[in-house]
Amino acid sequence: MFATNMDSARDVGGAPSTVLIPMRFVWPYGGRSVFLSGSFARWSELIPMTPVEGCPTVFQAIYSVTPGYHQYKFFVDGEWRHDEHQPYVSGEYGLVNTVLLATDPNFFHPNVTPEITSGSNMEEDTEAFRRLVRITDGNLTDVVPRITEGDLQGSRHRISVFLSAHTTYELLPESGKVVALDVDLPVKQAFHILHEQGIPLAPLWDFSKGQFVGVLTALDFILILRELGNHGSNLTEEELETHTIAAWKEGKAYLNGQIDGHGRALPRRFIHAGPYDNLKDVVLKLLQNEVATVPIIHSSSEDGTFPQLLHLASLSGILKCICRYFRHSSSSLPILQAPICELHVGTWVPEIGESNCRPLAMLRPSASLSAALNLLVQAQVSSIPIVDDTDSLVDIYCRSDITALAKDRAYAHINLNEMTIHQALQLGQDSYSPYEPRSQRCQMCLRSDSLHKVMERLANPGVRRLVIVEAGSKRVEGIVSLSDIFKFLLG
Repeated sequence: MFATNMDSARDVGGAPSTVLIPMRFVWPYGGRSVFLSGSFARWSELIPMTPVEGCPTVFQAIYSVTPGYHQYKFFVDGEWRHDEHQPYVSGEYGLVNTVLLATDPNFFHPNVTPEITSGSNMEEDTEAFRRLVRITDGNLTDVVPRITEGDLQGSRHRISVFLSAHTTYELLPESGKVVALDVDLPVKQAFHILHEQGIPLAPLWDFSKGQFVGVLTALDFILILRELGNHGSNLTEEELETHTIAAWKEGKAYLNGQIDGHGRALPRRFIHAGPYDNLKDVVLKLLQNEVATVPIIHSSSEDGTFPQLLHLASLSGILKCICRYFRHSSSSLPILQAPICELHVGTWVPEIGESNCRPLAMLRPSASLSAALNLLVQAQVSSIPIVDDTDSLVDIYCRSDITALAKDRAYAHINLNEMTIHQALQLGQDSYSPYEPRSQRCQMCLRSDSLHKVMERLANPGVRRLVIVEAGSKRVEGIVSLSDIFKFLLG
């Protein structure tokens, strides 16, 4: 963004209200329709921006503003955006770009506050500035407050206290349903149910034992499909029609070498939570067992008989509680306003010269479905960014996408090595409502997005990882998962 004609805009009579400085605002990242809005128009006007001649991806608008501090952002193709390469601040209107115009060299002071610059036509945000910019003679000077170790530890302590003081009972919705499956149900039918209900997992009930014994997830279906593709497998497609969940779980234990000295499958410990467990203990249980969801089970008897399935406790549900509680008191958590790139959260593409960094798991659309499934299992991730030849994000493949192959027994007619990821995603397109398309789950963020914004997005149901992309090009720069956020918040 550039300032023009500053000298000619000086108010000769000295009345501040009549000083107007023509400003050129620029959005250089393309789009079909781009508008500008800002405090200088009291956030009540959408100012059209037009493409620059010869540069169809660069939009501009000239608007005259008064000297002082201003905030602005862009409305691009129906979404509010800010330019991460320009100074910005997180406040009442989310992340907004900022500019401080001075016609007098003495106008700016390093300790400037919103009250000092109240000459602008806006109600100033009372939160601390993330950035202030001085524009005099075309020079820019950034003032960027850093998150101190005290801020970090203080924020973590407040979150820990909050989680310890609240229980899973508070996660229960006023109404809703939880699907549970009988272990004697055929595996094929079970995955039809997961697909039809649009859920990635379901608790398992054993009538003979009168208790819940485990969870069936999309990962189980992935392992089954890989086993079917193994020519040395004892499991055939015909057997899958009658193969029960209980038989699969026992076979899975043998595959993983979980057998006792007598060659019998060792039963896995059933991971669950009670309604009065505090949220911090549940988070630690989820992280330690490397799962994102556990059933909430309640029994009124001391011996645990007649258990009731109340709900599912998930990292995303607990994160939503944190966001809701601290939404209107964000000043008590200074780390919420810090850009995600400054907090060392998640996995990032190695910079030039960096070594010993864990590489990001990414695939091309032309990669085989077999490669995607192998990567999901081996990398122990819930989703994989699908990128083009320039590493720009085009889609995302999630574990839960595998249940789409249960429809019309598609799994029986495909070859995992021949079907591409692109074809697999096309196959599952009918599974998503036009009002909530796949792109809703293909969640992205920018490296400049605040931790609070990242947390709000990860708190949405079905979103377990955010892909960090470069503004404009959508080149993948990193990935932040739910477990990354909680490991950071709890230190």
